Amino acid sequence: MTNSRDSDEVPVNSDTNTLFREATIRICGSLDIGRAMQETLTYLRESMPIDEIILVAPGQVETTFRKLVHATPSRVEVSDFFSLPPSSLEFVQQAALQSEEGAFTINRPADHPIDALVPAAVIDRWPDCSLLITGLAELRCGVVFLAHGTDRYEPEHERVLTMLREPFVVAVSNALRYDEMVRLRDMIESDFRELQSELVHHPRTGVVGTDTGLREVMAMLRQVAGRDTPVLLLGETGTGKEIVAQSLHMTSRRRAGPFVAVNCGAIPETLIDSELFGHEKGAFTGAHGTRRGRFERADGGTIFLDEIGELPHAAQVRLLRVLQNHEIERVGGRDTIPVDVRIVAATHRDLEEMAATGRFRKDLLFRLNVFPIHIPPLRERREDIPALVHHFIDTKTREMHIPVRPGLADGALDRLLAYDWPGNVRELENVIERAIILSRGQPLDFADLMKDAAPTTSPGNGAPIQPLDHVVKSHIQRALAVSRGRISGQGGAADLLGLHPNTLRYRMKKLGLT
Repeated sequence: MTNSRDSDEVPVNSDTNTLFREATIRICGSLDIGRAMQETLTYLRESMPIDEIILVAPGQVETTFRKLVHATPSRVEVSDFFSLPPSSLEFVQQAALQSEEGAFTINRPADHPIDALVPAAVIDRWPDCSLLITGLAELRCGVVFLAHGTDRYEPEHERVLTMLREPFVVAVSNALRYDEMVRLRDMIESDFRELQSELVHHPRTGVVGTDTGLREVMAMLRQVAGRDTPVLLLGETGTGKEIVAQSLHMTSRRRAGPFVAVNCGAIPETLIDSELFGHEKGAFTGAHGTRRGRFERADGGTIFLDEIGELPHAAQVRLLRVLQNHEIERVGGRDTIPVDVRIVAATHRDLEEMAATGRFRKDLLFRLNVFPIHIPPLRERREDIPALVHHFIDTKTREMHIPVRPGLADGALDRLLAYDWPGNVRELENVIERAIILSRGQPLDFADLMKDAAPTTSPGNGAPIQPLDHVVKSHIQRALAVSRGRISGQGGAADLLGLHPNTLRYRMKKLGLT
């Protein structure tokens, strides 16, 4: 390096039109802004002192910037976002005003205020370099020509950069728009892959029992659907909490937005932050790109946090911040990202007991437990079993491409009604699926599947076991009540129970029902 211009350096090209035309072709010649800057650098080095070109662009918040491109003859680099202190921001604003119509020179940065203001993340060649700067005020960007050695730039070099200011505006504007298109494309592709992955395990069942066993639950959903109040769904495993959460989403004002389900107990503790809040490129080993978390994917819609009681303590703290401030921060990121999300949580655990023993944060429980809804287990809403049975038979027949829908054998429904269903609706669905696979076209009777079933009432709890006829009679009475006394036809008691109307009349007569 030297403190004066090299003797063999070529002076500024006297053919200004040729210089402008050839430089413009290179500046605006590619959407790959790094490649364009390298070609521009190679061309301009024949006419003026220049060893590096740096394009500085704004970040997502006012105090952050980034190197959009840092081009040298041998490489092209970009940088992460970096923050500037208030004094640096003031200098940048003054520089932008100074260069709004042209360029200015800093031939000795070590003797200039810029030395104490601009961090090494921008320029790390102090003190032996010269800078030629112009601001692109309309884009809040800047162009920096850097030459090794001090006192390298003269007024004729400022005129060259001033002349090329408009081509730089076009090139940087196109590059920023292209980056945004790529970002949106990657976001859409990522969301599409996530959606495909989730659809594989996405429940396709609707809410069954809205007028019977889940009547009170649906009434509470209607009360809270129009608000963004957090909802906490309580109930045993397999009661259909995710189905209820989907129903809440579809009846809310957010129904046009996404519904994102997260099983907090199925994500390793080391990955929970990345899954929920996303991560920046290079945040950890294997983070090869920026990834949006579930909260960002749910923006404008609903996020369903199943098994919230399994959430690690550290993640509970960050979830509390989301509830309080409606913003997240990606792993490895510095910027906060606002999110507009309704939170519906669910658990089969006793969160109050967990909070009392320190396993769950009390302040988070207070935030989540604004509108709790208890979903009763299947044994407490046996009137839903017939409708669920027929729903699952229809669904599984379609899913397994079975040409003829199997029927129910005599006594099959009675066996299902007499079972205690510790696994709730999920267990019933599995039993139906197994029965269809094993039926070989015969009516489903569940005789072998239910032979080890536990009785409805445990002998040791002091309550008497009801005779089967009494249970069947009571269930038929409930079906008649739901159908308002109608036996045949769609929605009639026989249809609800999966029986032929004549069979139902025979059983009613046998049980003394009219």
